[in-house]
Amino acid sequence: MADAAPSAPVAGRYALADLVVDTVGQRVERDGVALKVSGLSFQLLAYLIAQGDRVVGFDELIEQVWAPAVVNEETVTQRVKLLRQAMGDDGRDPRYLRSVRGRGYQLCVRPERLRDAPEAMPADAPASEPVSGPADPSPSTTRRLAPWIAAVALLSLAGIGFGVWRSRSVTLPAPVATTPQSLTQRAEYYASLGQRDNNERAIALYQQALQETPRDRAAQVGLSRAYSARVCLFNFAPEWAVRAQTLAQDAIAADPNDAAAYAALGYSHDCRGRLNDALAGYEQALRLDPTNDATRASAAYLYDRKGRLADALVANTSLRGDPARVRFLQLQIANNLDLLGYPQAAEARYRESFRLYPDNVFSNIAWPRFLFRHGRLTEARRALDQALQRGTEHADLHLLAGELALVRGDRKDAATAFARAAALRPQASLPRTLVDLYGSPAAAQALRDRANESSEYLQKGAGYPSDWLEVALLHAGSGDSAAALLDVQRAVDEGYRDADYLGASPLFRSMAGHPEFARSLDLIHQRVADQNRQVPRELLARLTASP
Repeated sequence: MADAAPSAPVAGRYALADLVVDTVGQRVERDGVALKVSGLSFQLLAYLIAQGDRVVGFDELIEQVWAPAVVNEETVTQRVKLLRQAMGDDGRDPRYLRSVRGRGYQLCVRPERLRDAPEAMPADAPASEPVSGPADPSPSTTRRLAPWIAAVALLSLAGIGFGVWRSRSVTLPAPVATTPQSLTQRAEYYASLGQRDNNERAIALYQQALQETPRDRAAQVGLSRAYSARVCLFNFAPEWAVRAQTLAQDAIAADPNDAAAYAALGYSHDCRGRLNDALAGYEQALRLDPTNDATRASAAYLYDRKGRLADALVANTSLRGDPARVRFLQLQIANNLDLLGYPQAAEARYRESFRLYPDNVFSNIAWPRFLFRHGRLTEARRALDQALQRGTEHADLHLLAGELALVRGDRKDAATAFARAAALRPQASLPRTLVDLYGSPAAAQALRDRANESSEYLQKGAGYPSDWLEVALLHAGSGDSAAALLDVQRAVDEGYRDADYLGASPLFRSMAGHPEFARSLDLIHQRVADQNRQVPRELLARLTASP
């Protein structure tokens, strides 16, 4: 059991032995040199600093640092190990963080607040307004008009994934009045933590700021992003992203040169799977503020989804600030390289991410999926088993388990895995489609109706290129192989570029023998080759060089 009661993190700069920890800038320095402490490692350190030198137990750390993710003590232990490595600490002779057997962890010295620290963040914040409506899992599956659309390809991750997480940090314009400025700064602090409860605290503070100063653009933009995060990250209904869009548009109307407002507008579209509108918002934000790396990475992710692989790779490697501050950048670069035909360079990044971030669901999905796509099935099964034991359960892990079961001919295990994915994401489309195809088969006409309705929606310009692949599965399941093959071709025409997945997945086995399917794969290879030629040679040489 931990000592005393938990204290909320307080923003400021702290001395921890010979380290300086800036909880506002999320930076750790030793002798003026920045250490590579970021993401969850930094959040863990910041929480421990807030507790002074008291012992903090496993349960408290899981609740305060990892929630709402469900993890176990091994996950905490691995994260502490990574934090120690980043700080240059030794668990056998610790200088900064010690283990207390049977109880938890404790800082070796009490951190001291530095005098030049900014005003403290609040220990608590009022709860947000009640939320109504169903919880929807992701942009590509939260569309009221067509909730059955879902992405099949791996790293779109049902339309959210690291592509949305990395767009969380954005510099907001300064608000007008003094009192709302304090509220808005505190709200931005909570929003930056990336957890559901803290996002709700941020929303309450933004709303309070707007009640006091309705024209506070910083609060409008911040509230817009927090509403979008409800949809993208925390499974709220898509109506919140519609509200986010309205707030961003109001801020733009007040100042057409507000880059942060355009980024928020793009985010509101991104969270509903409106790829083209999202990209237009991000690109306008970059024209107004070329230094915003989070927005650049957001645009890069969507370039990748549209098949603009060269643009994606160039954008991901053209950041102006510290790349370590952009979440999941290495995963995005790995995906670009893999699709461009450099699997060895991609493998090194996927493997390292899987090793360094055992509590990161996207790393846990990306590595076994990479192995699966490249036909390394035994390794894929082993990595998937390891990922499932890490406490980062996600529907995509079970979808992959189902595909691996189909590869070995075990339809019963596949149906069980798909059903588990559907239970985790009850309103997501793809798991339900696979249950209908491999569990208790749905009637052919029902599958055909869903396919036709989905394709009508996609033909209006909504969704991702990979969404056409689920339409193909629905048509194939209904017995219309000709329509299914046209759907695959439509995905390729719209920008889908993962030929390895289409060749490896048993979901497309019934189509694989058709000449039309082979032509679609050939077209992917041709278009990838075109993209490859557009990437600067020196950039490729640098990214693919052996370590």
